[in-house]
Amino acid sequence: MRSTQILFRTVTLSLLFAGALAQAQVTGTVTNKTTGKPAAGDAVVLVDTQAGMGEVAKATTDASGHYRLTKPGNSNYLVRVTHQGATYFIGAPEGKAPGDIPVYDVAAKVTGVVIDEDVVGIVETDNGKLRVVERYAVHNSSMPPRTQWSPRTFEIVLPAEAIVDGASAQRPGGLPTSLKLDPAGSKGHYAFNFPIQPDEGEKSTLFQIEYEVPYGGKFTFHPQVTIPARTVWAMLPKSMSFAAGAGSTFLSSPQDPGFNTFVTKNAAPGKALEFTVSGTGSIPREDQNGQQSGSGMGGQDASAAGSQPGGGMANPINTPDPLSKYKWWILSVLALLLAAGAAFLLRKPASGAAVLNAGTVQGFAPPAVGSMALLNALKEELFALESDKIAGKLAPGEYEELKAALETVLKRALKRQ
Repeated sequence: MRSTQILFRTVTLSLLFAGALAQAQVTGTVTNKTTGKPAAGDAVVLVDTQAGMGEVAKATTDASGHYRLTKPGNSNYLVRVTHQGATYFIGAPEGKAPGDIPVYDVAAKVTGVVIDEDVVGIVETDNGKLRVVERYAVHNSSMPPRTQWSPRTFEIVLPAEAIVDGASAQRPGGLPTSLKLDPAGSKGHYAFNFPIQPDEGEKSTLFQIEYEVPYGGKFTFHPQVTIPARTVWAMLPKSMSFAAGAGSTFLSSPQDPGFNTFVTKNAAPGKALEFTVSGTGSIPREDQNGQQSGSGMGGQDASAAGSQPGGGMANPINTPDPLSKYKWWILSVLALLLAAGAAFLLRKPASGAAVLNAGTVQGFAPPAVGSMALLNALKEELFALESDKIAGKLAPGEYEELKAALETVLKRALKRQ
């Protein structure tokens, strides 16, 4: 009897161990979306986000694009595949869920890459300095889809006096990755060495730069875009003044009662985009309850918000979070981009002659007073949602579901205007 019990326990433990091993396997298929065929011979690596992005398992895709990796423990893992030098990430799936990964052929320049939104945000004036955050939403609608990537994937031009405080980039659907800008020629010219992969639905690649310039009560910006831009925005505190420069066509386009916004459309390399700001002030921040404060910098405590790596990143930020200083403002920009992007998608082509005045751009009118409260409420919900995502309080699937719901409500509200 004793030998029978020992045998039974041994078999039971073996089955449990085999089951654990089966659950610890990560399998999937890597598909080249440019050709529509399996991506054979690509390197696939399992990286541990809690161990400095250390590589804990490696594999190579077979002729059918399949790979298999074994998790060595219960840490948080990402699966990284490298295709033609560009990397792609997904969160390692749990259980038997497939770890399928799309990749794209790479080219230094791709047709269909444009700037959708270039937002120049005047954060605040402080002790003879003007603090600025500039954010680019870059679309890649190439057909067939390809990833644009090179040591100078995306080039930008900042004021020659600018002192860069930080830079980051974000793949479609991912979280910000801290980057080092590379000088690209004359003073103020920089380049991002970061892939611009094809859009995922309405999600595009985002680039962000934080910098300071000397400020004596007035400063003139000479923005330059290196690729066509559908819209260029200027955001600044209500207490500051804005003046468009000679040849530029910035027009007032109110988006939020907390700050002033001006927009120009269809900017191209070489087009005049000059504007001057004067006065003092700071963009009001918002707390989790949506209450505005004029205290300027602050926002959430970085130690409380934390920093969780996300899928589709190069080297996700883990500590510290370099964006925490401006996180409240960044989330306001996200709300602005969402509102402006939805209006851009839903607007109807204007008929007849273009009507341009201080409050309206052709086909892009500011929201009516009655809709402003709704937009503000949606912005506050988006703020809380993005904060929870940054703090790691939401699973990826839950975050996508909630954000999709907010976007749907926003679009329906805009359609009624």
